[in-house]
Amino acid sequence: MRIGMTYDLRSEYLAAGYGEEETAEFDREETIDLLAEAIASWGHSIDRIGSAKRLVERLSAGDRWDLVFNICEGLRGLGRESQVPVLLELYDIPYTFSDPAVTAVCLHKGMTKAIVRDGGLATPRSWTIDAPEQTAVIDGPYPLFAKPIAEGTGKGITPASKISDRSELRQRVAELLTTFGQSVLVETYLPGREFTVGLLGTGERTEVLGTLEIVLLDSAEPEIYSYANKESCEERVEYRLVLPENDPAVAAAERLARDAWIALGCRDGGRIDLRCDANGQPQFLEANPLAGLHPSHSDLPMLATARGVSYRDLIGRILSSASTRVPQPERS
Repeated sequence: MRIGMTYDLRSEYLAAGYGEEETAEFDREETIDLLAEAIASWGHSIDRIGSAKRLVERLSAGDRWDLVFNICEGLRGLGRESQVPVLLELYDIPYTFSDPAVTAVCLHKGMTKAIVRDGGLATPRSWTIDAPEQTAVIDGPYPLFAKPIAEGTGKGITPASKISDRSELRQRVAELLTTFGQSVLVETYLPGREFTVGLLGTGERTEVLGTLEIVLLDSAEPEIYSYANKESCEERVEYRLVLPENDPAVAAAERLARDAWIALGCRDGGRIDLRCDANGQPQFLEANPLAGLHPSHSDLPMLATARGVSYRDLIGRILSSASTRVPQPERS
């Protein structure tokens, strides 16, 4: 197949004057090179397209592809991860990962949790807040946790995200509203173990790749998987492979993650993040239907490696799942 690649290069945005935190979700050249190499190793030809704006230019010029491997995060707005999928659907071009509706819903953490909750799945109680005075409706119990409603990579999460009383809550919400210009998700703080579960496939064909436990080291900001901890994960975080066969909490987390993945309509590959409550029961936190794909720094490839799945095979399985949506030539 002729496969196009859409992505946001961090260096391009930094050169344009955007900041480190603004571009934290974007990819480095090394990631694109290694991803292209892995795709090509399966016998496909590669066309590096780039950002959503570059895709518009190429589509307008008449370029088409059998499949697009899309990892564009987008820069602004609640629909930023849906921009490329929308354009590709407009031109009937198949692509990897989730559709525009799913990427938009999963970016909005409040909507994501509503769907998961309506599906009867465990997730902490939460409130979507648009102004500091709205915190008056929140009746606890404390501690609570506050974060931007539509950011990834831990953006907006600091030690101040864990909140112990009403005055702290109002102050933190006001800070987040000012800094990020979007709603704030406030939810019950979960004190237990934290997991990220990797998944591959779509619908009932979804398989659990495995689970990493997020273990904060002594050098980390305590209790929370913050932006600073993620950015310096090599020194602050241990990603520990945990197995369901000998750990009931992991087995429960993997069942919940797969159920949430299917309920949300996610496709091909990604992650579900969970944390345990005070009783050790896993609860859904977030869905990541557009997971990072650096071979040694991103959670999904790290998890694949820990489970004995090579980077090449991981990309091959994602391609295989997406290829079910590629129209097959008619046979005479």
